Amino acid sequence: MAWDDIPDWSLEVAEQLLAEVKEKDPFTFFHCCRVGRRSRKLAKALGLNEFEQSVIEYAGLFHDIGKAKIPTEILTKPGRLDSNEIEIIKTHPELSADMIKHLAHVPFFRFMLPGVRYHHEKIEGTGYPNALSGDSIPLFARVIAVVDSFDAMTHARPYRNPLPEEKAIKELKDFSGRQFDAKLVNYFLELIPHLKKEDEKDQHQEEVVVSHLIKKAA
Repeated sequence: MAWDDIPDWSLEVAEQLLAEVKEKDPFTFFHCCRVGRRSRKLAKALGLNEFEQSVIEYAGLFHDIGKAKIPTEILTKPGRLDSNEIEIIKTHPELSADMIKHLAHVPFFRFMLPGVRYHHEKIEGTGYPNALSGDSIPLFARVIAVVDSFDAMTHARPYRNPLPEEKAIKELKDFSGRQFDAKLVNYFLELIPHLKKEDEKDQHQEEVVVSHLIKKAA
């Protein structure tokens, strides 16, 4: 197997892992699907090659699967989390990485691990789990951070309503260069007008991995 081969069983792995997530919390399942799809689009806009786009798509799919290991009463709590519950939630990136690290002998999966593990690091160095900063945060993690945050802000959760798109865009701009990679924010903002139309198109294309997963879950 060449270093840039995508195993033909990768989709089966994704189906198995995301089935567990969907059973625990359907919101997280669909969030992972959207982040996977949109991370791939941002990777393409950055000029990454097809293999890199696939790695980052899967990293986006898997970035929150560790939430399946979080107690349900915390994950779906309708009110504000207390400090102890917040610390438990903050373990999910490492839990997510742990769920695929047994596949790290396969380059395709090994390359996606940094994007999964470090997607909550912040450019200014105040993120988790390792308080990385700037370019020491892997590129794939920086990409997923932007896509993940925008999606989380624009979709409802039990404890809050979604933000209007314009407010979420303002948040990305306000925290550009502090929480988010400024260059990636700019690329993503250029993509936003096209995302909904492209998402609708992708949902009718079987070869798109997240579309396949959503259809299987319906």
